[in-house]
Amino acid sequence: MKLQVLQDNFGNQTGVYVPMEDWNLIKNNYPDIEMLEQELPQWEKDLIDNRLEAITKNPERLKPIESLLEELKRKI
Repeated sequence: MKLQVLQDNFGNQTGVYVPMEDWNLIKNNYPDIEMLEQELPQWEKDLIDNRLEAITKNPERLKPIESLLEELKRKI
């Protein structure tokens, strides 16, 4: 994949150019990619807010994914 990073006059990165052939390949592998720009529905925002609030109230319940994976391996 031959990507090109676009910059403004100050050298700040402002975008990425993706050749059409590569873009079509991406869309084939991720058919919903063009929907990423759509705003989340309110029920999803509320769910995320509730989960973040629960983590804030009980941060000790938040554990690294590695511990879950190790536990699952032991149960197999």
